[in-house]
Amino acid sequence: MSEQKTARWYILHTYSGYESLVKKSIEQIVENGNLQDVILDIKIPTETLIEEKNGKRKAYEAKVMPGYVFIKLVYSNQMWFTLTNTRGVTGFVGPNGKAWPLEEDEVKRLGLEDRVADFSMVVGDSITVVTGPFEGMVGVIKEIDLARQKAQVVLNMFGRETAVDMDFIQIEKISNPTTITVEE
Repeated sequence: MSEQKTARWYILHTYSGYESLVKKSIEQIVENGNLQDVILDIKIPTETLIEEKNGKRKAYEAKVMPGYVFIKLVYSNQMWFTLTNTRGVTGFVGPNGKAWPLEEDEVKRLGLEDRVADFSMVVGDSITVVTGPFEGMVGVIKEIDLARQKAQVVLNMFGRETAVDMDFIQIEKISNPTTITVEE
């Protein structure tokens, strides 16, 4: 329990395009070394983008910060050595390659730990998107995945209904859905 209190978020710098490989390698190190209590979380920040090609719209995940992997761990010299010697890692972000933990406000701003403990929406609820590329759009919840803390939301984009996966923190329930008019 005390170990989780000392766990902080750090940033690893990687070769461009190696982010997923680094994440998988670290996950393998955690599994093989039974380090689940030392390395708590690994994230590659992504966002959903819509691309139109040949008249068809396609949603895809794009890296927000290419070349960086965020990792929550209980820092030690042994962890520094293990992680900096992982294939694809060039070092920690910090002065002279020394690991420098992120501040709490940086963690919140990057959305690394913003998790919703009490999610009271249900399938069919009208929502508005409060953050991200679809900010300000209105939609309806189609599916809810509590384990991943994501909801599939149907948004009206370019005159068509499009299903988009969104984090719970990106959406807000509309308290008075009767004011919304839906074109059919």
